[in-house]
Amino acid sequence: MTKVLSSPVESCSGKLDDVFIERFLGNLSPVQENALVQLRRRLRETHKEKIPKDAHILRFLKARDYSVEKAREMLLHSLAWRKLHNIDRLSETYKPSEIVEQYYCGGWHYSDRDGRPLYILKLGQMDVKGLMKSVGEEALLRHVIAVNEDGLKRAEEATKSKGFPVSACTCIVDLEGLSMRHLWRPGIRALLRLIELVEANYPETMGQLLIVRAPRVFPVLWTLVSPFIDENTRQKFMIYGGNDYQGPGGLVDFIEKRYIPDFLGGDCYVTTFTFGFLTSVIAVACAMKVYELCDVPEGNMVPKSLYKEEFSDKSPDGPPLSTDSLYNTAHVVKDFPHEHCKKIQSRKNVLDLLYLLWVLIQVPQRGSVLTWDFDILKGDVTFTVLKCKGSISADPHHQHHVSGATGGIGSVQYIDKSMQVGVDLSIVEPPCICRDGDSVQGSHVTSQAGSYLLQWKYFDSAKASFDFTLATHKSKVMYHTELLKSDAFSLKCKCKIHLFIKIFYMIQSLQFFFNKIEKITPRRL
Repeated sequence: MTKVLSSPVESCSGKLDDVFIERFLGNLSPVQENALVQLRRRLRETHKEKIPKDAHILRFLKARDYSVEKAREMLLHSLAWRKLHNIDRLSETYKPSEIVEQYYCGGWHYSDRDGRPLYILKLGQMDVKGLMKSVGEEALLRHVIAVNEDGLKRAEEATKSKGFPVSACTCIVDLEGLSMRHLWRPGIRALLRLIELVEANYPETMGQLLIVRAPRVFPVLWTLVSPFIDENTRQKFMIYGGNDYQGPGGLVDFIEKRYIPDFLGGDCYVTTFTFGFLTSVIAVACAMKVYELCDVPEGNMVPKSLYKEEFSDKSPDGPPLSTDSLYNTAHVVKDFPHEHCKKIQSRKNVLDLLYLLWVLIQVPQRGSVLTWDFDILKGDVTFTVLKCKGSISADPHHQHHVSGATGGIGSVQYIDKSMQVGVDLSIVEPPCICRDGDSVQGSHVTSQAGSYLLQWKYFDSAKASFDFTLATHKSKVMYHTELLKSDAFSLKCKCKIHLFIKIFYMIQSLQFFFNKIEKITPRRL
């Protein structure tokens, strides 16, 4: 979804191609089109060519009423969230566990009358407490994220197949069976966290949400969660109590009856029929496409034998959703730089990288390459690379605690304040100001072995980049660093040079070949 794909070429006047807009984005006013062009250009300034597709950028603009500044703030934080949790890889490699497959009552089911992918969630039949105690909150969040990613892909495929833009999905939430057991506090907290996550990273992806068979306990649940749902999203909710969803004004207004599941009064039968004459007739009819099939899982109570021994009651500030994330996050406080210590151990030709909590890098030999990739999530910072003329201990000189930082520690400082640039330290990469929302990648080829320091320091900017003020004088950085050994770096460079030479000679040979053909082939007047 956030992978780079070709975008339409802008005209000299800064407009997008009209055919592309009508085919893939829908009808846009000149103001809306101009906002899209402006936001895309600003993203290229900070993220080069690694920007989302226009349809995805447009969702964030819609969520912020086409305010370029507000949409940029929202989208930059979402891109950083995707990078931190490795969402692209999660969406490609995710496979639900057997417990989730069997007891999570939700699945994709054809499409609505407007061509939008349809998802059915039988929340009333779901054992939320059992799922959380057996697989954990993080596993359920990963599953929901995977569902949202799948929804984006299905909408994109529908746009290609149907010939008109499909940017959202429709969801039916069946509350038959909802009771007080669903109002379990950890479950409600997980639901609120899920709503916050989806609102922030998947805006304008809900075309319609149809809540059916809402019981008497539903107003209690609605009172708890509705304040956390965006007003524009709430306007897309249709709530039906009792049998109001049947007949005119109900589900048939949004979905063809042949696609409405039979348990909701439609002609689409579930796949879990038993043997018998009637069910055999239904099975034959489904095979002949007289009726459609519904394979949304029925769900059931999760056996207590599948519960984990200890239920993990995590707070929202937990570890990355992806277990193989390369990135760390740190708070940078005014007057307290954040220095990440990374110890490098060299054994003959083997380079072992031990990722710790700081960025103090011990370079074993000259010619090694320091690389960094970081995003500014909040505030402005200055980034500097320093070379220590002496050795630095792995024990920090100062730890500054910040409320909300992981583990309670916000900044770790390794340089003694008595050390001076020019005497004890030398600057190998000059300080650069990185603004709120910037994505920065770079490298440095070391001229000698020793202790190198990557430092982020709070920058007191007179003008805030985003709407909120930095009242606590904190910045937040997400970063990843790596040290490439000189031998490995040289080998990579040599391979690239050899590859370039081969490609060059191939091009020369093709040009010679085509020149020969041109001389042999007679020209037609």
